[in-house]
Amino acid sequence: MNDFGELGRYRVANARLGPPAAGEKRVVFLGDSITDLWRLARAFPGKSYVNRGISGQTTAQLLLRFRQDVIDLKPKVVVILAGTNDLAGNTGPMTIEAIESNFASLLELARAHAIQVVLGSILPVHNYTPPSEVAFPLRPPEKIQTLNRWLKATCDAGGAAVYLDYFSAMVDDRGLLKRQLADDGLHPNAAGYAVMAPLAQAAIDQALGASAGRDARILSPR
Repeated sequence: MNDFGELGRYRVANARLGPPAAGEKRVVFLGDSITDLWRLARAFPGKSYVNRGISGQTTAQLLLRFRQDVIDLKPKVVVILAGTNDLAGNTGPMTIEAIESNFASLLELARAHAIQVVLGSILPVHNYTPPSEVAFPLRPPEKIQTLNRWLKATCDAGGAAVYLDYFSAMVDDRGLLKRQLADDGLHPNAAGYAVMAPLAQAAIDQALGASAGRDARILSPR
């Protein structure tokens, strides 16, 4: 509790990063362990993508560090992937409504600072392996789908954000995460990240297009 949001994790890295270079299309990936473990330089070679994932975090913690780890880095786009640890109660019991409120606040903060948002769906989970028996009971598939429906509807409402649908690409015919995409039923393995990367890139491209359109309107007002 001395650093509930874990602001200390990236404080030095943020100071060293500095502002974006002229013409740089910086993208920050914000999230929990699924982001933290993602080797972005390998998945997106040559891209100016910054990893600001912290394992175990919930949306409440992301909200606390959003200014330091996103706004102050001045990205064009933030890719947010979170919520699975809220369902698991990592920082205490959370209602669906409370999780939705935290997502709404993240969107409002990004919008206030002209940062385009890509909002990732919560990944499915599976219970096909012995290690998966730990994570699976804490993340009911029906609650994952309830949150994902809200995330999609929120993104669709007035173009608030780009919805990044990992779920549909990774779910099997039983409504669970495909066995080959995660060994522990929760965290993607190399095959899982290979599915996610092109989906993320397409969503980022869409968000960058929206950002370019906004900038053009500012430069050439009617």
